[in-house]
Amino acid sequence: MHARGGAGLLSSCVLALLAAPTAALAGASAAADRFAVAPGGYTPMKPTPGKGMPVDGGLTFQTQYSPTGQEALWMHDNIVMWILVATSIFVLALLVWVILRYNHRVNPTPSKTSHNTLLEVVWTGIPILILLVVFVPSMKLLAHQYKKPPANALTIKATGNQWYWTYSYPDNGGFEVISNILPDEEADKRGEPRQLAADNRLVVPVGEKIRIQTIGADVIHSFAVPSLWFKLDAVPGRINEKVLVVNEPGVYYGQCSELCGARHGYMPIVVEALPRPQYNAWVMTHAGAKIDGAPEAPAPAPAAAADAAASAASSAPGA
Repeated sequence: MHARGGAGLLSSCVLALLAAPTAALAGASAAADRFAVAPGGYTPMKPTPGKGMPVDGGLTFQTQYSPTGQEALWMHDNIVMWILVATSIFVLALLVWVILRYNHRVNPTPSKTSHNTLLEVVWTGIPILILLVVFVPSMKLLAHQYKKPPANALTIKATGNQWYWTYSYPDNGGFEVISNILPDEEADKRGEPRQLAADNRLVVPVGEKIRIQTIGADVIHSFAVPSLWFKLDAVPGRINEKVLVVNEPGVYYGQCSELCGARHGYMPIVVEALPRPQYNAWVMTHAGAKIDGAPEAPAPAPAAAADAAASAASSAPGA
């Protein structure tokens, strides 16, 4: 028994030692990918018909491309919808039964019954049980939607204006992108849906937890992208924040969903999710941009700076 235990411990240690370099290499590779820049610069991604946008004849929610969206859609399709259907059929059956059984011709003398304890307990208890069934997954979904983002999450700030969006990237050097609706003719040229296309998109890295912050510059707006199950109010004087994760590369469309004035219906939101190297390439197309998390260039040491100045002075003409 002792020999077997010692052999098992030894084999576990060997496996751990072998796995450690592999894990380290994987971590180094992931870090390298985070700072990689795709060659060839940035080319706007073309939307996929039916993905991340409304479809003709659609009857339910859009297909979801975020973890919370998939969880919410599963809850709707497998719990809430069945409860709604069963309740509607039950109430309709009761209504038909009352109409047929207690109409004036069949039942000319109305019942004088004023109390039925069992019936009152049943029609109070069953709705409570139904609410409890819905309550548990609902609270889990709410907790997942408002989970605190990690400290190193990429931060993007969306400011609602009358009537356009401004996207700020403080972790990427602080540049801003102003996003306005595209005219119908230009949307047609680009192959994008009318009233949903924008001249500049909110570009994000795919598969990462992103801290989205919203604020209103004038009135209350609401940043909403249905296919990502994301909605967050933009309130003047107050910053709201929520985590966004996009599972797949693609172009996802949304709109302001808070009545904010005469052109409320002309504030589209276009989220373009790119692999990290392509995202970094997009970032570097902006003046003063930097890749988030990349180490800053070290400042020159005083002695080295003095030597460089002296060398430059000695090599100057007439020195």
